[in-house]
Amino acid sequence: MAKQDTIENHDRKIRELTQTTSGYPTSDGQNVQLIRYIGAQNINLIDPFLLFDVFQSDKPSDYLGGFPDHPHRGFETVTYLLAGRMRHKDNASHEGVIEAGGVQWMTAGRGIVHSEMPEQKNGLLRGFQLWINLPGSKKMVKPSYQEFSAAYIPSERVSDGGSIKVISGCTSNGTRGPINNPYTEPIFLDIHLGPAEQPFEQNIPDDHNSFLYVIHGTLLTGMSRSPVGKEELGILGNGNHVYVSGGKEGARFLLITGKRLNEPVARSGPFVMNTREELYEAFQDYRNGNFGGRNP
Repeated sequence: MAKQDTIENHDRKIRELTQTTSGYPTSDGQNVQLIRYIGAQNINLIDPFLLFDVFQSDKPSDYLGGFPDHPHRGFETVTYLLAGRMRHKDNASHEGVIEAGGVQWMTAGRGIVHSEMPEQKNGLLRGFQLWINLPGSKKMVKPSYQEFSAAYIPSERVSDGGSIKVISGCTSNGTRGPINNPYTEPIFLDIHLGPAEQPFEQNIPDDHNSFLYVIHGTLLTGMSRSPVGKEELGILGNGNHVYVSGGKEGARFLLITGKRLNEPVARSGPFVMNTREELYEAFQDYRNGNFGGRNP
Protein backbone atom coordinates (compact mmCIF):
# COMPACT_ATOMS: atom_id res chain seq x y z
CA MET A 1 0.00 0.00 0.00
CA ALA A 2 1.40 3.37 -0.96
CA LYS A 3 2.20 6.00 1.60
CA GLN A 4 -0.33 8.38 0.03
CA ASP A 5 -3.13 5.83 0.52
CA THR A 6 -2.31 5.63 4.22
CA ILE A 7 -2.35 9.39 4.68
CA GLU A 8 -5.73 9.74 2.99
CA ASN A 9 -7.44 6.94 4.95
CA HIS A 10 -8.96 8.80 7.88
CA ASP A 11 -10.00 5.54 9.61
CA ARG A 12 -6.35 4.84 10.36
CA LYS A 13 -4.39 6.39 13.15
CA ILE A 14 -0.66 6.02 12.63
CA ARG A 15 1.31 5.06 15.73
CA GLU A 16 4.06 7.62 16.33
CA LEU A 17 7.33 7.09 18.15
CA THR A 18 7.14 8.15 21.82
CA GLN A 19 10.46 6.97 23.28
CA THR A 20 13.73 5.26 22.37
CA THR A 21 16.29 3.48 24.51
CA SER A 22 19.67 1.84 23.98
CA GLY A 23 19.14 -0.43 26.99
CA TYR A 24 21.81 -1.14 29.55
CA PRO A 25 24.42 -3.90 29.89
CA THR A 26 23.82 -6.50 32.58
CA SER A 27 24.10 -10.23 33.15
CA ASP A 28 21.60 -12.94 34.01
CA GLY A 29 21.51 -16.68 34.48
CA GLN A 30 25.03 -18.02 34.95
CA ASN A 31 26.80 -14.76 34.01
CA VAL A 32 25.30 -14.50 30.51
CA GLN A 33 26.14 -11.04 29.17
CA LEU A 34 23.21 -9.16 27.64
CA ILE A 35 21.55 -5.80 27.03
CA ARG A 36 18.25 -5.24 28.84
CA TYR A 37 15.70 -2.91 27.25
CA ILE A 38 12.45 -3.69 29.10
CA GLY A 39 12.47 -4.58 32.78
CA ALA A 40 15.28 -2.06 33.10
CA GLN A 41 15.83 1.13 35.04
CA ASN A 42 14.25 3.45 32.48
CA ILE A 43 11.54 1.14 31.05
CA ASN A 44 10.13 -1.20 33.67
CA LEU A 45 7.09 -2.42 31.72
CA ILE A 46 5.35 -2.06 28.37
CA ASP A 47 2.11 -3.84 29.27
CA PRO A 48 1.94 -6.84 28.72
CA PHE A 49 5.71 -7.05 28.10
CA LEU A 50 7.73 -7.53 31.28
CA LEU A 51 11.24 -7.99 29.90
CA PHE A 52 13.16 -7.76 26.63
CA ASP A 53 16.81 -8.82 26.52
CA VAL A 54 19.28 -9.02 23.65
CA PHE A 55 22.28 -11.36 23.85
CA GLN A 56 25.01 -11.25 21.23
CA SER A 57 28.57 -12.50 21.62
CA ASP A 58 31.15 -14.74 19.98
CA LYS A 59 33.07 -15.00 23.26
CA PRO A 60 32.18 -18.34 24.90
CA SER A 61 32.73 -16.90 28.37
CA ASP A 62 29.83 -14.50 27.72
CA TYR A 63 27.25 -17.26 27.27
CA LEU A 64 28.48 -20.77 28.11
CA GLY A 65 27.04 -20.61 31.65
CA GLY A 66 23.57 -20.34 30.13
CA PHE A 67 20.42 -20.35 32.23
CA PRO A 68 20.46 -23.46 34.48
CA ASP A 69 17.33 -24.81 36.20
CA HIS A 70 15.11 -22.05 37.57
CA PRO A 71 11.36 -21.64 38.24
CA HIS A 72 8.70 -19.40 36.71
CA ARG A 73 5.04 -18.69 37.42
CA GLY A 74 2.47 -16.29 36.02
CA PHE A 75 3.83 -15.36 32.58
CA GLU A 76 5.34 -16.58 29.30
CA THR A 77 8.94 -16.65 28.07
CA VAL A 78 9.97 -16.39 24.43
CA THR A 79 13.43 -17.11 23.00
CA TYR A 80 14.10 -16.22 19.36
CA LEU A 81 17.54 -16.94 17.87
CA LEU A 82 19.41 -15.22 15.06
CA ALA A 83 22.59 -17.29 15.45
CA GLY A 84 23.74 -20.29 17.49
CA ARG A 85 21.92 -23.16 19.22
CA MET A 86 19.98 -23.29 22.50
CA ARG A 87 18.45 -26.26 24.35
CA HIS A 88 15.29 -25.94 26.43
CA LYS A 89 14.45 -28.56 29.06
CA ASP A 90 11.79 -28.46 31.77
CA ASN A 91 10.15 -30.58 34.44
CA ALA A 92 6.94 -30.93 32.41
CA SER A 93 8.78 -33.26 30.00
CA HIS A 94 9.35 -30.64 27.29
CA GLU A 95 12.77 -30.59 25.62
CA GLY A 96 14.09 -29.21 22.34
CA VAL A 97 16.90 -27.41 20.55
CA ILE A 98 16.48 -24.35 18.35
CA GLU A 99 18.93 -22.89 15.87
CA ALA A 100 19.05 -19.62 13.91
CA GLY A 101 15.55 -18.50 13.00
CA GLY A 102 13.86 -20.78 15.54
CA VAL A 103 11.61 -19.88 18.47
CA GLN A 104 10.80 -21.40 21.86
CA TRP A 105 7.59 -20.15 23.51
CA MET A 106 6.89 -21.36 27.04
CA THR A 107 3.77 -20.65 29.09
CA ALA A 108 4.87 -21.02 32.72
CA GLY A 109 1.32 -20.74 34.03
CA ARG A 110 0.94 -22.21 37.52
CA GLY A 111 4.60 -23.18 37.73
CA ILE A 112 7.45 -24.79 35.84
CA VAL A 113 11.18 -25.36 36.33
CA HIS A 114 13.26 -25.08 33.17
CA SER A 115 16.72 -24.45 31.79
CA GLU A 116 17.99 -22.82 28.60
CA MET A 117 21.56 -23.80 27.80
CA PRO A 118 23.78 -23.07 24.79
CA GLU A 119 24.20 -26.12 22.58
CA GLN A 120 27.63 -24.95 21.39
CA LYS A 121 31.13 -24.49 22.78
CA ASN A 122 32.18 -21.57 20.60
CA GLY A 123 30.98 -19.27 17.83
CA LEU A 124 28.34 -16.56 17.77
CA LEU A 125 25.24 -16.79 19.96
CA ARG A 126 22.71 -14.07 19.16
CA GLY A 127 19.07 -13.74 20.03
CA PHE A 128 16.29 -12.31 22.16
CA GLN A 129 14.44 -13.16 25.36
CA LEU A 130 10.95 -11.74 25.84
CA TRP A 131 8.67 -12.10 28.87
CA ILE A 132 4.93 -11.65 28.33
CA ASN A 133 2.56 -11.27 31.26
CA LEU A 134 -0.51 -13.47 31.64
CA PRO A 135 -3.89 -12.07 32.74
CA GLY A 136 -4.78 -12.78 36.35
CA SER A 137 -7.43 -15.29 35.31
CA LYS A 138 -4.83 -17.33 33.37
CA LYS A 139 -1.80 -17.19 35.66
CA MET A 140 -2.52 -20.67 37.01
CA VAL A 141 -3.11 -22.44 33.69
CA LYS A 142 -1.29 -25.67 32.95
CA PRO A 143 2.30 -25.06 31.75
CA SER A 144 2.83 -25.56 28.02
CA TYR A 145 5.59 -25.28 25.45
CA GLN A 146 5.72 -24.48 21.73
CA GLU A 147 8.83 -24.78 19.57
CA PHE A 148 9.29 -24.09 15.87
CA SER A 149 12.39 -24.19 13.69
CA ALA A 150 12.98 -21.62 10.96
CA ALA A 151 11.52 -24.00 8.38
CA TYR A 152 8.09 -23.79 10.06
CA ILE A 153 7.98 -20.01 10.39
CA PRO A 154 6.23 -18.52 7.34
CA SER A 155 7.77 -15.69 5.37
CA GLU A 156 5.90 -13.07 3.38
CA ARG A 157 7.61 -11.17 0.59
CA VAL A 158 7.27 -7.43 0.32
CA SER A 159 8.27 -5.17 -2.55
CA ASP A 160 11.87 -4.29 -3.40
CA GLY A 161 13.39 -7.43 -1.90
CA GLY A 162 11.98 -7.16 1.61
CA SER A 163 10.45 -9.94 3.70
CA ILE A 164 8.46 -10.57 6.87
CA LYS A 165 8.97 -13.63 9.09
CA VAL A 166 5.79 -14.20 11.09
CA ILE A 167 6.46 -15.80 14.48
CA SER A 168 3.06 -15.03 15.99
CA GLY A 169 -0.02 -13.10 15.02
CA CYS A 170 -0.96 -12.18 11.48
CA THR A 171 0.26 -9.67 8.89
CA SER A 172 -2.12 -7.23 7.25
CA ASN A 173 -2.00 -9.50 4.18
CA GLY A 174 -3.10 -12.58 6.13
CA THR A 175 0.15 -14.49 6.72
CA ARG A 176 -0.21 -16.13 10.14
CA GLY A 177 2.57 -17.34 12.43
CA PRO A 178 2.67 -20.82 14.01
CA ILE A 179 2.49 -19.71 17.65
CA ASN A 180 -0.95 -20.08 19.23
CA ASN A 181 -1.48 -17.52 21.99
CA PRO A 182 -5.02 -16.51 23.00
CA TYR A 183 -3.98 -14.69 26.18
CA THR A 184 -2.47 -11.43 24.88
CA GLU A 185 -2.83 -12.04 21.12
CA PRO A 186 0.77 -11.00 20.42
CA ILE A 187 2.12 -10.05 17.02
CA PHE A 188 5.82 -10.89 16.64
CA LEU A 189 7.37 -10.07 13.24
CA ASP A 190 10.98 -10.15 12.00
CA ILE A 191 11.08 -7.70 9.09
CA HIS A 192 13.71 -7.01 6.41
CA LEU A 193 13.36 -3.82 4.37
CA GLY A 194 15.34 -3.09 1.23
CA PRO A 195 17.32 0.10 0.57
CA ALA A 196 15.98 3.44 -0.65
CA GLU A 197 13.58 3.89 2.28
CA GLN A 198 11.35 0.91 1.52
CA PRO A 199 8.06 1.29 3.46
CA PHE A 200 6.30 -1.22 5.69
CA GLU A 201 2.76 -1.08 7.07
CA GLN A 202 0.89 -3.23 9.59
CA ASN A 203 -2.55 -3.02 11.15
CA ILE A 204 -2.45 -3.20 14.96
CA PRO A 205 -5.46 -3.48 17.31
CA ASP A 206 -6.20 -0.29 19.24
CA ASP A 207 -5.86 -2.11 22.57
CA HIS A 208 -2.29 -3.30 21.90
CA ASN A 209 0.97 -1.77 23.05
CA SER A 210 3.81 -2.03 20.55
CA PHE A 211 7.55 -1.58 20.22
CA LEU A 212 10.28 -1.93 17.60
CA TYR A 213 13.82 -3.22 17.95
CA VAL A 214 16.28 -2.41 15.14
CA ILE A 215 18.72 -5.24 14.38
CA HIS A 216 20.59 -3.27 11.71
CA GLY A 217 20.07 -0.12 9.70
CA THR A 218 17.80 2.76 10.65
CA LEU A 219 14.02 3.03 10.76
CA LEU A 220 11.96 6.14 10.07
CA THR A 221 8.71 5.87 12.01
CA GLY A 222 5.27 7.33 11.53
CA MET A 223 4.32 10.44 9.62
CA SER A 224 6.90 12.36 11.65
CA ARG A 225 9.64 10.02 10.30
CA SER A 226 11.26 9.90 13.73
CA PRO A 227 14.41 7.73 13.56
CA VAL A 228 15.20 4.57 15.51
CA GLY A 229 18.83 3.52 15.09
CA LYS A 230 20.68 0.22 15.11
CA GLU A 231 20.30 -1.70 18.40
CA GLU A 232 17.75 0.79 19.71
CA LEU A 233 14.27 -0.01 20.97
CA GLY A 234 11.47 2.35 20.04
CA ILE A 235 8.09 2.51 21.79
CA LEU A 236 5.11 3.40 19.63
CA GLY A 237 2.14 5.40 20.86
CA ASN A 238 -1.57 4.76 20.47
CA GLY A 239 -3.21 4.04 17.13
CA ASN A 240 -4.29 1.19 14.90
CA HIS A 241 -1.63 1.26 12.20
CA VAL A 242 2.16 1.08 12.02
CA TYR A 243 3.93 2.87 9.20
CA VAL A 244 7.73 2.80 8.99
CA SER A 245 10.40 2.88 6.31
CA GLY A 246 13.98 1.73 6.21
CA GLY A 247 16.85 4.15 5.77
CA LYS A 248 18.88 4.47 2.60
CA GLU A 249 20.74 1.23 3.36
CA GLY A 250 17.64 -0.73 4.37
CA ALA A 251 16.86 -2.18 7.80
CA ARG A 252 16.03 -5.31 9.75
CA PHE A 253 13.86 -5.00 12.83
CA LEU A 254 11.40 -6.74 15.14
CA LEU A 255 7.85 -5.45 15.55
CA ILE A 256 6.24 -6.80 18.72
CA THR A 257 2.74 -5.96 19.96
CA GLY A 258 0.41 -7.36 22.60
CA LYS A 259 -2.94 -6.71 24.24
CA ARG A 260 -2.79 -4.45 27.29
CA LEU A 261 -3.91 -6.23 30.46
CA ASN A 262 -4.36 -3.12 32.63
CA GLU A 263 -3.85 -5.18 35.78
CA PRO A 264 -1.63 -4.68 38.84
CA VAL A 265 1.79 -6.30 38.50
CA ALA A 266 3.57 -7.85 41.49
CA ARG A 267 6.93 -9.30 40.48
CA SER A 268 9.89 -10.75 42.29
CA GLY A 269 12.67 -12.66 40.56
CA PRO A 270 11.13 -15.47 38.48
CA PHE A 271 7.50 -14.91 39.51
CA VAL A 272 4.96 -12.39 38.22
CA MET A 273 1.54 -12.22 39.87
CA ASN A 274 -1.10 -9.59 40.69
CA THR A 275 -0.58 -9.26 44.45
CA ARG A 276 2.19 -9.63 47.03
CA GLU A 277 0.19 -12.41 48.66
CA GLU A 278 0.22 -14.38 45.40
CA LEU A 279 3.98 -13.87 45.15
CA TYR A 280 4.45 -15.24 48.66
CA GLU A 281 2.33 -18.26 47.73
CA ALA A 282 4.46 -18.82 44.60
CA PHE A 283 7.68 -18.89 46.64
CA GLN A 284 6.08 -21.25 49.17
CA ASP A 285 4.81 -23.59 46.45
CA TYR A 286 8.24 -23.70 44.83
CA ARG A 287 10.00 -24.43 48.12
CA ASN A 288 7.48 -27.19 48.82
CA GLY A 289 8.11 -28.84 45.45
CA ASN A 290 4.73 -27.98 43.95
CA PHE A 291 6.02 -26.88 40.54
CA GLY A 292 5.30 -30.06 38.63
CA GLY A 293 7.94 -32.36 40.08
CA ARG A 294 11.64 -32.01 40.68
CA ASN A 295 13.20 -28.73 41.78
CA PRO A 296 16.86 -27.97 41.10
